[in-house]
Amino acid sequence: MSWTDFYRRREILEATVRQARRAPDAPLELDEIPGAADEFGTEENLLLALQYKWSQLLSGYLRAEFADPDEADDAGDQVDAVTRAWRQAQHDHEDLRAVLDGALTRCPALEPLHRIELHTLALTAGLAEPHEPADEIVKVGRALEALLRAGDAAPARRRGPVGHLLRLLAPSA
Repeated sequence: MSWTDFYRRREILEATVRQARRAPDAPLELDEIPGAADEFGTEENLLLALQYKWSQLLSGYLRAEFADPDEADDAGDQVDAVTRAWRQAQHDHEDLRAVLDGALTRCPALEPLHRIELHTLALTAGLAEPHEPADEIVKVGRALEALLRAGDAAPARRRGPVGHLLRLLAPSA
């Protein structure tokens, strides 16, 4: 893929999210998004590309949270770090997350990728161990995701300057 192709695909993905903002639960109309039908062919392919973009973004936020050596490594801090990362990613990319949430039930190809995300959240938060059955890890991840979506009014704990800087750089990745 050339840089021209890369930028074209990125523009189509951004246009898709902008277009879907009005009705994130509705099927994507590829005909209404310039170049989408030619580049992706089907709604499923376009949604898979959007899911890949979300995965990259979330991974960046998680890496930024865990990169600060000033942060402790106990389970409570891990849960707090995952919470901050997921909520910030969701806040910064709310429309993208809404499109993916709306498509999850109508696009079966997204389910395995969502399970991987739940698996990652549970393991990264320290709420599950890699040797546990995958279905159990996903259940823990699903519960964590439900709590993350529910939100709370507690202010986030202050982080060190390195973590703050990395968090600011994460959206630019």
